[in-house]
This record gives sequence, structure tokens and C-alpha cells, in this order.
Amino acid sequence: MGKVMGAIVLILWSGFAWADRVTIAALGDSLTQGYGLPVEQGFVPQLEGWLRAQGEDVTVINAGVSGDTTQGGLSRVGWTLTPDVDALIVTLGGNDLLRGISPEVSRANLEGIVQAAEAAGVAVLVIGMQAPGNYGPDYKAAFDAMYPEIAEAYGALYLDSFFAGLGGVGIDPAEVQAFMQADGIHPNADGVTRIVGGIGPSVQALIARVQ
Repeated sequence: MGKVMGAIVLILWSGFAWADRVTIAALGDSLTQGYGLPVEQGFVPQLEGWLRAQGEDVTVINAGVSGDTTQGGLSRVGWTLTPDVDALIVTLGGNDLLRGISPEVSRANLEGIVQAAEAAGVAVLVIGMQAPGNYGPDYKAAFDAMYPEIAEAYGALYLDSFFAGLGGVGIDPAEVQAFMQADGIHPNADGVTRIVGGIGPSVQALIARVQ
């Protein structure tokens, strides 16, 4: 009888421990997906490892698709937000810039993603980015502003740059060349490690919201 009771207690304890685990989906493009890197060196595995090293009981799901735009993210956010997902990191917009998509369109897509998360009761961290000046000042102003404005409107957490760990906004490409792959766009494994160190505290704040 004692062994049976012990087994039941163990099962119940395991269930409670599992219930405490926070599941985060990282919705993004190639930067999230881990383009050009072995799986274990990509953003999501490194972020999960960093968080666990800080004592967080967390699982991070890789919902990054190389080449994805904000429209692509909106089209798949519904099936990304499964019942076990507690929080969502949104890192999208770089491919919108490459295609010259109107900031108004990108903004509507991002807002739709955050609205879907809100409807699902999922906490959100919005990671912003800044448009280059070659699209003109009006484009840049509208694009840059949409991230913090959406985050504020929906009470989401906000971080201004995916590359905060490499220097963030206004970063000089020459200074971070050693942390980038040959294309100069995607980070190498060491670059991802630094990026995770910059983003990690914001993700911890996201976890705190869930708990």
C-alpha cells in the first residue's frame, strides 16, 4: 500500500511540476528560425538554454519561418497559439522591409497577431526593428513607430531591437561583422549567443507575467 501511495504522490507531483512549466512560441522569420546554423545553435534552442540556466522552467517553440512577412505570421498565428502556449514572442517585419510593403499593411498584420494572442489569453513580447532611411522619412517614421505603439495599445511587453545584444538601434555593421554570417544579415552562433543575452531579460519579464 505504501508503494502505491508513493507512486500516486510521485505522479501528482510530476503533474504539478509539468503544469508550472511555461511554454513560449517564438513567431518570426529566418532570424527566429535559425537560418544557416545547426539546429542546436539557432535562436530558439539557445534562448531556451539561457532561460533554463537562469532557473526558468520553460519550453520555447520555434515558430520561425525563413522569408516570412507579417502577413505570413498573421496567417499562421491561429495554429501557433495551441492551448499549451502561454506566451508569444513576435519578431517580424524584416522581410516586409525587403519587399517595400507599406507600413500600414505591416501594422495591420502585427496588430492582428497581437489581437489573436490577446483573445487566446497569451502574454506577448513585441520585438521591434527600424527601417533604413532609403525608404524616406515618412516610411521610416511609420514603420519604426508601429511596434511600440501596438505594444502600448495592447499592454504587451516591448523590446526595440532583436539585435539589442549586439548594440541595438544604430548599430554599426562593421563593429559586429565577427558575429554575423557571410551574408551580413543573419547572426552566426556567437552572434546568437549575444542576441539571446540581450533578449533574455525581456523574455524573463514575459514569463513573470504568465506566472
